[in-house]
Amino acid sequence: MSQAPQGQTSPRQSQPGQAPRSEPLASLSVFDAVTIMVGLVIGIGVFRTPSLVAANVDSEMAFVGAWLLGGLVTLIGALCYAELSSAHPHAGGEYHFLSKAYGKPVAMLFGWARGSVIQTGAIAGVAFVLGDYAAQLLPLGPYGPALYAAIAIIVFTGINVIGTLESKTLQVAMTFIEVGAVLAIIAFGLLGSPGEPPPAPTVAPETAAFGMAMIFVLLTYGGWNEAAYLTGELKDAKRNIARVLVMGTVILVTLYVLANVALLAILGLDGLRNSDAVAADMMARMAGPSGAFIVSLAIVVAAVSTLNATIFTGARVYYAMARDITLLPRVGEWDARGKTPANGLILQAVVALVLVAMGAATRDGFKAMVDYTAPVFWGFLLLVGIAVFVLRWREPKRLMPFRVPLYPLTPILFCATCIYMLHASIAYTGVASLIGLGVLAAGAPLLLFRRRDEASRRDVPAVGSAATQSE
Repeated sequence: MSQAPQGQTSPRQSQPGQAPRSEPLASLSVFDAVTIMVGLVIGIGVFRTPSLVAANVDSEMAFVGAWLLGGLVTLIGALCYAELSSAHPHAGGEYHFLSKAYGKPVAMLFGWARGSVIQTGAIAGVAFVLGDYAAQLLPLGPYGPALYAAIAIIVFTGINVIGTLESKTLQVAMTFIEVGAVLAIIAFGLLGSPGEPPPAPTVAPETAAFGMAMIFVLLTYGGWNEAAYLTGELKDAKRNIARVLVMGTVILVTLYVLANVALLAILGLDGLRNSDAVAADMMARMAGPSGAFIVSLAIVVAAVSTLNATIFTGARVYYAMARDITLLPRVGEWDARGKTPANGLILQAVVALVLVAMGAATRDGFKAMVDYTAPVFWGFLLLVGIAVFVLRWREPKRLMPFRVPLYPLTPILFCATCIYMLHASIAYTGVASLIGLGVLAAGAPLLLFRRRDEASRRDVPAVGSAATQSE
């Protein structure tokens, strides 16, 4: 088992007469990967959803309990992903898990869904939030948010195309600024005085439906599963991916629970229900008129961090999928200079820009993107959860660097959560969710272009170089 020296790109063994192909190099440390994971999750959600959660609970205890329960569900999911990622480390992440559990056709449909609905929809949604708040700082007219969103996608895709080192450095810097903003909110809320009592409530909880509150909580925690796509570039991924997922989840739960306790302490449950911008309202009460400006700037930074990290991980599935179909073969090439799937990043940006254009024609681009992605996302997440059982049954003798605790209870709970969220994402969302499902179905013809040669049946090298451990 040979491995390329650190910092170099390793060519894949090719057929005679063919040029060697570059592969992902294990260059990310545990610290790098945890930073990317935290940056993926902490973003716009914590600044938008607390009021929606408060509107669907009937007590302060239930409000805090929802965030704790959401953290527990996230940890359970992370443990399931830790088993899959450590046993099957691969730059294709979930695409690879689904391929091994159910075969290439299911994985190819997921690749299509991720590239046309899930990841690109998430990129467009985050870009819309960045645009909304950037337009408050520097207006650009009625289509300002969409213009900011498009510019942000182009700029950060360009940074990622330049190279993994450059995008990783940016992500570390943005995540520290982002976490600092959340910590400031926590400090103001827990150490400050609530001042004047909140105004009399004008919005009562509509249904006090705890299950509905959990939809928004889990949306806010969303993004942790993206860490699976880092295993192709994580040093000693078989041992370290579990650490990344557990450490990242613990940090996220701690920050989210404390931030919401702080918001509750200043605004109260009724104040949260009446607020469309909870963090801005809290800071305005604590720091005066300048508070809203400071929070708007913090949210722009948070959205930048989330957008960059989502772009970073998203194109990895294009790289994996392009190895299995005869269309767009160059998308499956790894750029040796920048150590990135450059062509996949460019294709991802094009699709995301199309979705931005679609969202700009609606009343709320962010909500449209959430509705568009939700049912497809939870459907495939359910399949990944079931894959824990399938792969254990299919490969009973495989070496497992990490096993999910309390098996089979833990993955059963995860799958049950996915089933509920799949139901809720169809029952409680708008027409955009049906469009997302329609786009998923439109990807079925891709199966006609599936590669059937010997090369396509071999797994893409899992970690590091061409000569790294094979499955």
